[in-house]
Amino acid sequence: MRAFVVTGPGESEVQDVPAPVALPGHVVIDVERVGVCGTDVEFFTGEMQYLHEGHAAFPMRLGHEWCGIVSAVGDGVDARWLGRRVTGDTMLGCGACRRCLAGNQHVCEFRFELGIRGGFPGALAEQLAVPASSLHELPDTVDEVLGALVEPGGNALRSVQGANLSPGDRALVLGAGTIGLLAAMFAAARGVEVHLMGRSRRSLDYARSLGFTGVWAEAELPDLPFDAVIDASNAPSLPAKALELVEPAKRIVYVGLAGTPSVVDTRILALKDVTAVGILSASPGLAGTIDLYASGAVDPRPLVAATVGLDGVGAILAGHRPPGAGHGPKMHIDPRIKP
Repeated sequence: MRAFVVTGPGESEVQDVPAPVALPGHVVIDVERVGVCGTDVEFFTGEMQYLHEGHAAFPMRLGHEWCGIVSAVGDGVDARWLGRRVTGDTMLGCGACRRCLAGNQHVCEFRFELGIRGGFPGALAEQLAVPASSLHELPDTVDEVLGALVEPGGNALRSVQGANLSPGDRALVLGAGTIGLLAAMFAAARGVEVHLMGRSRRSLDYARSLGFTGVWAEAELPDLPFDAVIDASNAPSLPAKALELVEPAKRIVYVGLAGTPSVVDTRILALKDVTAVGILSASPGLAGTIDLYASGAVDPRPLVAATVGLDGVGAILAGHRPPGAGHGPKMHIDPRIKP
């Protein structure tokens, strides 16, 4: 089969590789859609921390935001999975440690991360093999575009849940990229007054085009009390800014990761009696995201600017937008598109 392979920093190619087989407990997926995200870009540039910690190494096959059709099942897997459209958890825990047994496989010390950690091949290929235990079935109302947006949606939904927001509350989201916009959508669906702070004029204008009115550059941000601040940016200065902006006794949520360490003054955290929440993974939010997409309460399909084949992945990772791409922040890959 054809698969996209990163062979070194800034180097990639589409290769013919052996097709996966359904081992016991596993299934094979015919991949329909895959999202490209900032983590994939960091691997492509060689900056991703896992490369320096020994959790990942080149060559590697990326892709962890995916959906597809089950085409084969291994021994011990219910044959009723065959033909179903599914997505799956990125975090594949060992299943035996204390964390996994408590339902926290996404922080298992020995986990694989599909397309990210431990050499587990990702979804940027015509087919993908994953444990059946990681699957989530997609209802008919969740098409392939939405299916490949479940994983980033799970991160955003967990961020909104971590912010403990209620209808009528006011929330500020820092960062107007995919996760920030998704978090804003989920918060708005809860009846929250949503504000977004971004950097580029293009991203701010795009957020307004989605119907958000409280969209600001940092210098323009109004002096308002925010019941929660969600940092979905990659700016090392904004975790401290989030703490500055949030109301006392309220919550800040950190889901974005900067390339360098950030500094937060814990004296301010304590004196304001603020709760800080960190979000690593979509895992506990996948089912809830599917439900909200299926009901139509949240529809993030406008975020997808373009869909290309495997041969277009390298250019996207290098920062190029495909010809004719829309203004959204998300790029999708359809491995079925031939050059």
